[in-house]
Amino acid sequence: MAKVSNFVQLAPKDGAPAQAKTDVYIGYDAKNFYAIFVCFDNEPGKIRARMTRREEIGPDHDEVQVYFDTFNDKRRAYGFMINPVGIQFDYIWTEDNGYDSSWDTVWDSWGKVTPEGYVAMMSIPFKSLRFPATPQQTWGILFQRVIPHNNDNSFYPHVSASIQGRLNQEAQLKGLADISPGRNIQINPYGVVDAFRNLDQRDPNHPFFTANHLGGTAGLDAKMILKDSLVLDFTANPDFRQLESDQPQNLVNQRFEVFFPEKRPFFQEGANFFNTPVNMYFTRRIADPFAGLRLTGKVGPWGIGLLAVDDRSPGRSVPDDDPLRRKRAYFTVGRVTYELWKQSNVGVFYSDREMSAVAPNQTLCFNNALTSTEQISCVTNSNRVGGADFHLHFGDHLQIYGQGLTSQNNEADGTHLAGQLYHFYGEYSSRHWEAQSAFNDNSAGFVTLTGFFQRPDYRDERQYWRYLFKPEGKIVTDYGPQIFHTEQWDHEGNRLKWDYEPGFNLDLKASTSIQIWHGFQREQLRPADFSQITQNIDFPENYTGLFVNNTYFKLVTFNGVFSTDTIPNFNPPGVAVPFLTNETSANYTVSVHPWNPLVIDNSYILERLLTHTSPQRAIINSHIIRSKWNYQYNPRLSFRTILQYNGQLVNPLFTSLDKEKNFNADFLVTYLIHPGTAFYLGYNSNLDNFNPEFITLHNGLFRTNRSYINDGRTIFAKVSWLFRF
Repeated sequence: MAKVSNFVQLAPKDGAPAQAKTDVYIGYDAKNFYAIFVCFDNEPGKIRARMTRREEIGPDHDEVQVYFDTFNDKRRAYGFMINPVGIQFDYIWTEDNGYDSSWDTVWDSWGKVTPEGYVAMMSIPFKSLRFPATPQQTWGILFQRVIPHNNDNSFYPHVSASIQGRLNQEAQLKGLADISPGRNIQINPYGVVDAFRNLDQRDPNHPFFTANHLGGTAGLDAKMILKDSLVLDFTANPDFRQLESDQPQNLVNQRFEVFFPEKRPFFQEGANFFNTPVNMYFTRRIADPFAGLRLTGKVGPWGIGLLAVDDRSPGRSVPDDDPLRRKRAYFTVGRVTYELWKQSNVGVFYSDREMSAVAPNQTLCFNNALTSTEQISCVTNSNRVGGADFHLHFGDHLQIYGQGLTSQNNEADGTHLAGQLYHFYGEYSSRHWEAQSAFNDNSAGFVTLTGFFQRPDYRDERQYWRYLFKPEGKIVTDYGPQIFHTEQWDHEGNRLKWDYEPGFNLDLKASTSIQIWHGFQREQLRPADFSQITQNIDFPENYTGLFVNNTYFKLVTFNGVFSTDTIPNFNPPGVAVPFLTNETSANYTVSVHPWNPLVIDNSYILERLLTHTSPQRAIINSHIIRSKWNYQYNPRLSFRTILQYNGQLVNPLFTSLDKEKNFNADFLVTYLIHPGTAFYLGYNSNLDNFNPEFITLHNGLFRTNRSYINDGRTIFAKVSWLFRF
């Protein structure tokens, strides 16, 4: 086996030898690539060798990684990471988006702590990778080791923060001969049995309970490799109920839609082939697919992404007598890129959503929608978006993005919307400097039902500058000031928003980051934004914030954001116009490791609004408390519990929001042999403060202060098995 050593720090001291010795031995046979990491440590008692769930290791764990740039294009690499006891994390690394953990494959790993450090081994089948069909292979390769207790992040070869990118600093791996990924056909069927009792809220004015004491369903995923580099995926009746709930976010007093990341594997895997400078591939718009087909991969300098899938959610979100009942939306998305010099490329994008829709006054889907995008999707026959983009690198420090799109939206009542979107972004980064500048222009008629898009009819420009002093000493790693500025206008010349935000960054060697900022902001609301407004209103919105992140301690990690602000109340009562309030918000996360197999992740989100004038009166108090407990008995068997409480107290004199209380409990037992082959046993129960008397009479959904009802509970068992040929 070949030996690799002499790792070099990226942090805390860029370019210095690694603080602990690491030797890697690599070799291969006809079927597998092998990597053995021999990791020494001067303080082996501080090694974080945690037994935890697959893919739940990261920078607060001791870990080692190898990156395979199998097409040697310095744009995309397969990544394999393990901790000292062999827990796996596999991913796709792209220079634009970093880690993409949605990619899963089958491989073997092993690890053990020793008196001098630890030893960890990987065995990676070639059939789990994609690479060119040539007798002699030349790959890019990187090795990485992370040591949390001394904040050491080291690579072989040296990866420097002075140069943009990671794969453009990789080494060359030569000597791989007569290997092939094979045909590699995969079939992954599953079966589920379940029982449930849920509150049917499709018609909020006539709710009722529905139940099934014993039911079942089945489906499958399939994968085929074409010409060694293209991947054809198929899914039929996919089931994602073993996935945990979304990490909570503050949804109170939000004027625009809040982004939630995609978690479903079929939509996550290969997503980098669809990525564009503006997010036009937001697959959470596809809520309930029945069948889908996806083709992704590379052919020479060409990157290809094609998706065709249906969505049953429009026809399932309305009552049985609604004209939209049982209707589906059909999505088609295409993306093609062509590689230019040094990680640069040009590309084209096209998306199409088709549905046999009905007019707004004919369906409850329009009335029940939570966002303007959901309202438009209920009544749209066709939405088509297309355009071109570029991503250009110049030297080691400068990159430029650009994208132009046009859309056409045809609604059931004859309404036709058309518009354009333009986006430009430039970034310069070096060892000390970070500078970013962007310009956006979204016309009033632009609509996308496949992308994440918050508002039309505005132009904005934004800049960000940061300078870091890097003493790289025993206490302070780096520190420096930052400035953010943005300004927005509509196409009639009205200034919508102005923001100027100076701040300061401090990074300590003790794995601690601190940021503080103070912003000066003005926001203008128009009659077009709120029907009760008769003329433009300008609000001053100064704010102050603090962020702290610490992963130094072995048993506890912490990060938190706290801010105070003056913002409008976007949900005033009745016909009142939005008015200025004082806001306090916080978002804290604490992870505790009381003993090795157990991890407890706790989060708390606060959103509080008070009247801006004296005497101050409470408007909204919103609290979200979430605790996730995971006990990992061994690498395969785990027990997970998630408990979450949402409470929203309101003053009806100042807001139209309801008082809400919700408690959710989620339990899951997982026996994971490897990705695709697993057994799950789960239970979920949800309590809400709905008034049971009105539900019994089917007279509507009304909140009560007195009690909870269980409006949803389910128990399920799921088995899936992966066949690879």
